Amino acid sequence: MAKFTAEQLLNASSRKELMSIAEENDIDISKAVRNIRYEKELNLLQTELVNLQKWVAQNKMRVAVIFEGRDAAGKGGSIKRFKEHLNPRTSRVVALSKPTEVESGQWYFRRYIKELPNPGEIVFFDRSWYNRAVVEPVMGFCTQELYQKFIEQVSEFEHLLYEDNVKIIKFWFSISKDEQKRRFESRLENPLKRWKFSPVDMKGQELWDKYTHFKEQMFSKSHTNFCPWMIVKTNDKREARLESMRYVLSQFEYDGKGESGINLLPDPNIIVRYHRGAVQIDI
Repeated sequence: MAKFTAEQLLNASSRKELMSIAEENDIDISKAVRNIRYEKELNLLQTELVNLQKWVAQNKMRVAVIFEGRDAAGKGGSIKRFKEHLNPRTSRVVALSKPTEVESGQWYFRRYIKELPNPGEIVFFDRSWYNRAVVEPVMGFCTQELYQKFIEQVSEFEHLLYEDNVKIIKFWFSISKDEQKRRFESRLENPLKRWKFSPVDMKGQELWDKYTHFKEQMFSKSHTNFCPWMIVKTNDKREARLESMRYVLSQFEYDGKGESGINLLPDPNIIVRYHRGAVQIDI
């Protein structure tokens, strides 16, 4: 495959000239073009998020964005891009560890209530109270009785928040089994990402069908008009990040909306409101 020479790179004074040289010399720059397009769109969407945050703070709104999905679906990476340029004073990430002995004896939702957004704040939940809907029953971390109680209470809990003007956005990051396996293997090979891999992850592939069962139960019991589930296809991490950002931005009429010129309509081929006929890739 043809590549740029050092002389060609030194002589090119603009992106347009580089593209012209690539075309003349049959140099494949499709990957570079995709990277540039992604970085440009990401930057513009992050600019819109900054405007959204200012508006949320000025209007004392409370916004909670929940990221759920199987392990390695890209939740943390997306949250990182959401949060990257926001003011840390009015935005934060919540990623709770397992409950303490005291918390285990309390009402399940209590530990999450204290993490809910304050007036003027946006909170990103890297997993949430929905641990009890999927991970805990799959891994045997809760009893059937506790699981059933959660399922009965979760929509009522979210309706109380809705009535108290807390805006909740719920994402389910959907990843295929083969892509999850590939990402697990990549984590193990990369010393900088190895910390992400846990014994629970190892069970993810073995218990795939069990995860699917509880995920579908979760959707059927907690997908509501006032707090719907949005399914995001995440086999392409970059698409997932951009489209989830677009969706969040599309939910508010903030000052300066759209001034960046970026398209704020989410792609329905990537992100869709849950319904039984919705195409999912993690089944």
